[in-house]
Amino acid sequence: MNNIKAYIEENKERFLEELFGLIRIPSISSIEANKPEMYKAAEYWKQLMLNAGVDKAVILETEGNPVTYGEKIIDPKLPTVMVYGHMDVMPVDPVALWDTDPFEPVIKDGKIWARGADDDKGQSFMHAKAFEYMVKNDCLPCNVKFMIEGEEEVGSPNLPKFCEEHKEMLQADVILVSDTGMIAPDIPSITTGLRGLMYWEVEVTGPNRDLHSGLFGGAVANPINVLAKMITQMVDDNGHITIPGFYDDVIEVTKEERAMMAKAPFNVEEYKKAIDVKELAGEKGYTPSEHTGIRPSFDVCGIWGGYIGEGAKTVLPSKATAKISTRLVPNQNWEKISVLFKEHFEAIAPDCVKVVVTPLHGGQGYVCPIDFPAYVAAEKAYTEVYGKAPVPVRSGGSIPIISDFEEILGTKSVLMGFGLESDAIHSPNENFPLEQLFNGINTIPLFYKYFAELKK
Repeated sequence: MNNIKAYIEENKERFLEELFGLIRIPSISSIEANKPEMYKAAEYWKQLMLNAGVDKAVILETEGNPVTYGEKIIDPKLPTVMVYGHMDVMPVDPVALWDTDPFEPVIKDGKIWARGADDDKGQSFMHAKAFEYMVKNDCLPCNVKFMIEGEEEVGSPNLPKFCEEHKEMLQADVILVSDTGMIAPDIPSITTGLRGLMYWEVEVTGPNRDLHSGLFGGAVANPINVLAKMITQMVDDNGHITIPGFYDDVIEVTKEERAMMAKAPFNVEEYKKAIDVKELAGEKGYTPSEHTGIRPSFDVCGIWGGYIGEGAKTVLPSKATAKISTRLVPNQNWEKISVLFKEHFEAIAPDCVKVVVTPLHGGQGYVCPIDFPAYVAAEKAYTEVYGKAPVPVRSGGSIPIISDFEEILGTKSVLMGFGLESDAIHSPNENFPLEQLFNGINTIPLFYKYFAELKK
């Protein structure tokens, strides 16, 4: 393991060109027309795995996008680590806000700028290169499996069934994931909790066609106005979500755990400055870190209706639509929340409109224990590379499939992320610092070393 830094330095340019080839594939899973690109990405990953030293790599079908699977079994008696990542990326709209072509990676200011640079092509790629190093230097201490999917950004709808159908193939002692982040470049952290998720599309319909806003305005309900009013009723002035029964299963975090979480460095003023806002918002009685780590949230992710083109058009629209999500804390069941929201949203709709609520996707939250071998191995690995022990944190994000892995495969996951808040994942100008990329490649082999030792 001592030669990893030299290996990275010797192969740095090759690593970047290989990663750039992956990034250049516009594998946006939410756009059906991009399906051929998903297969290009799957094939690219297959070749990456083979070049890195797996014994076999195959592209496997699901009812949606493909999964690339690879493995190297050096001794069935040794522990097995399964690396999970995803090859799909978020849409790039609005393209006008990008400073560079989102699918033509550029290096500037010590960072890679492109869609997928961090989430999750850059972070998954680290595992391929760390594995390559261990194979070529004959220091791989565990069996390794790779499962790279193509639908994470749309909620992994077909991966649970895939896992059910391939249970034996996917057996492992731990699932290793890099799809999360760190507190700061000099403050390593390990994500110990993920929020769950539920996502809907709602449609509010008023008149049977668009109407003249002068001839009908004031007499006929405007669906946009109604939708906006309904949305404002979903969260009260204290930041509390008003859906009846929503908090029934929320487990209150103890004062002791909240005190431990508060030790993680967090500067409110720097946080506000980074996103250019004067004040923060959130549920009364909780800190900003707690808002995203241990409390649920409710957000409108998109809203449209009527005329949005250039200039004016005096129209009273027939329909208004919104995409709405809620982040859930562990123990909240996403399917239950889906029903509660639908019943409540339909109940508060006035008779002057019709409402249709369509669930899109969801998933459970996840909590990782800090006393099991994989967590301890990750902790040791970060400490060796960064010179300080990582801070355990609960993330506000969601990776719905993680809880499915535990339920279906019976396998816990450890979340070794290297992304930063400034990486702007899901936003224009996504980026990933080169330092984090190479530190990740440096850290991952140490995880394998310590995990193998702890499992003896």
